[in-house]
Amino acid sequence: MTTPLLYAGGGILLFSIGLHALLIRRHLLRKILAINIMGSGVFMVFIAIGARGTDAVGDPVTQVMVLTGIVVSLCFTAVAIALTIRMHNLTNCTTFATDEESSLD
Repeated sequence: MTTPLLYAGGGILLFSIGLHALLIRRHLLRKILAINIMGSGVFMVFIAIGARGTDAVGDPVTQVMVLTGIVVSLCFTAVAIALTIRMHNLTNCTTFATDEESSLD
């Protein structure tokens, strides 16, 4: 098994774990963490795609794309946490209501 294939497999596994948590969890902070885990999986797959071989350095364009993605991911996380804090201050709740809960109100 080659290193790029291992990175790609790990990235797919991380993306799958993040997607599962995004769909299952109701708490907003856990959803934000799930999106960050999914992003890390995508970055690992990009690095695996950009690998040229065992001895050579990876593709610089792919590395720049991943670096830019990390910056964008950090900005998304900061905005999402700020919105979650704002939602908590306004509604005193950080989870989404289910259909059963919203029909009771």
